[in-house]
Amino acid sequence: MKNLQLLDFLETDDIDGLNNLYTSEKNNDAYHALRKRLQDNLLLFLSQKAFESTHSDTYDALRLVVVSRFLLENDVVKIAFKCLDKAERLAEQSEQFNLLNELLLLKLQYAHLPGAEDLDVLTARFLQNQAYMQREAKLNMAYAFLRQELKEIHLKGKIVNLTSLMITTIRKYKIAVQEIMTYKSIYQILFLANEYAAIQQNYGLIERYINRTNQFIQEQGHKKQANLFYHISILYFLANFHLRRKDFARSTACLKEMTALMETDSRYQASFHLRHQLLSALNLFFTGFAGDAISMLQESLANTKHTAKPEDVEDIRICLTMFLALCDDRRCLKQLALLTRTDAWYEKRMGMLWTIRKNLAEILVHAQFSNIELAMSRLISFRRRYKKYLLKTSEERVLLFLKQVEKYLQNPDVIFSSAYQRTVSGMLENVENNDIFSLSFIAWLVARWEKKTGYKVVLTLIPQQVSINRKIKREN
Repeated sequence: MKNLQLLDFLETDDIDGLNNLYTSEKNNDAYHALRKRLQDNLLLFLSQKAFESTHSDTYDALRLVVVSRFLLENDVVKIAFKCLDKAERLAEQSEQFNLLNELLLLKLQYAHLPGAEDLDVLTARFLQNQAYMQREAKLNMAYAFLRQELKEIHLKGKIVNLTSLMITTIRKYKIAVQEIMTYKSIYQILFLANEYAAIQQNYGLIERYINRTNQFIQEQGHKKQANLFYHISILYFLANFHLRRKDFARSTACLKEMTALMETDSRYQASFHLRHQLLSALNLFFTGFAGDAISMLQESLANTKHTAKPEDVEDIRICLTMFLALCDDRRCLKQLALLTRTDAWYEKRMGMLWTIRKNLAEILVHAQFSNIELAMSRLISFRRRYKKYLLKTSEERVLLFLKQVEKYLQNPDVIFSSAYQRTVSGMLENVENNDIFSLSFIAWLVARWEKKTGYKVVLTLIPQQVSINRKIKREN
C-alpha cells in the first residue's frame, strides 16, 4: 500500500504528500527504505516486461540459454542441447559474442553428458569466439574514444582531421584492417563520419568512407546474413550522404533498399520509420515536389506514436517548418510554436548545429511574416548565446549571414542595394555553404529582392551547386 502511495506522490510531484507519508521526522529511515524497495520493485517489473515483450534474436537466444541451464540442472539433457544449438545459431547471426561465450561455457560444463558435442570441437569454437570477443572489445574501446573526440569537436570547437584521427585510433588500439570489416564496425565508422561531416558542413570529407562501405556491401553479397539493424542503419547513412551531396537519385535508391529490409521485420519498421520519412520528404522537396513532401511529414506527425523518439519527432517538425516557410505558407508559425523545448535540451539531445539552425529558422520565420520586433529580439538573444561558440568553431559565416539578416530587419530596403546583393551572392561561393540547408537559408535572403518564394530560389541554386561540385571534383 505504501508503495502505491509513494508512486502516486512522485507522479504528481506532491511534495506535501511526501512529507506526510510518515508523520514523524524520526521516520526518515523508513521513508528511504520504502523508496529503495519501490525502486527495486520497479526495476524488477521493467526487466520482466522487457524480457516478455522484446523479440529480437538476442533476447530469444538469451531466453533459450536460461531455459537450457534450467533443463540441464534438472537432467532434461536432450531438449537442453537442442535449445542451446538454436541459441547459438541466433547469437552467431546477431554477432553477440558475449552471449556465445556464456552458452559455449555451458556446453563445455556439460560436455560429459550423453548427446553432448565433441569436446575438441567445442573447445576450438570457444577459443575462436574468445578471439572475436577480444576483437569486439578493441573496436568498442576505439569507438568510445572516437565518440569522445567527436564531442570535443562538437562542443568545444576542437580542430581535428577525421582521417588522421581514425588512423591514430586504429594504431592506438592495435586494430587490424580486416577486424573493422564487419557490419557493426562499418555502422560505427559511418555514424562517426556522418557526425563529423555534419559538424564540418562538408560531406565531401567522408566520401572515402562511403566508397569503402559500398565496396564492403558488394563483397559481402549473400555470403553472410547481415544484422538487420546495422544493415538498415548503414543504408540510412548512405541515403543521407547522397542527399547532402545532392545526388537525389542514389539517395532515393538507398531509401528503397531500406524499405525492403524494414518490411521484413516490424520492429525495424517502427524504429526507422520517421527517419526514413524525413529523408524521403527531403528528397521530394529538393526535386520539386514540395506538396508531396509537406503531406508526407504532416502524415508522419499525425500518426506518430508515443513510443517514437522525441529527437525523430523534433527533426520532422523543424523540417516541416522549413518547408512551409520556404513556400511562404503561414502554417510554419504554428509548427514553430510547437518546438517548445529549451535550447539546453536541444543542444544536448539534437546537437549544437541543429539548435543553431532552429534558432536561425525562428528569426527568419518571424521576419518573413512581419514580426520584426520579435525577430530582432530572437536575433539579439541568439548572438548573445552563440557568438562565442561560433567564433571558437571558426563559423564566422553564420555570423556574416546573421549580420545580413539584421541589416534587413533594420532597413528592409537595403536588400535592393548592389553591395548587399553582392555580399549575399558571395556566400554561395563558399564551399561550406554548398549544403542544402545552408543554401535554403541563403535562398531566403535572395528571395527578398527577387520577390519569389524561397523555395523557387533554392530550386535554382541546387543545380548550380551540383555543377560546381562536379567541377571541383574533376579538378581534384
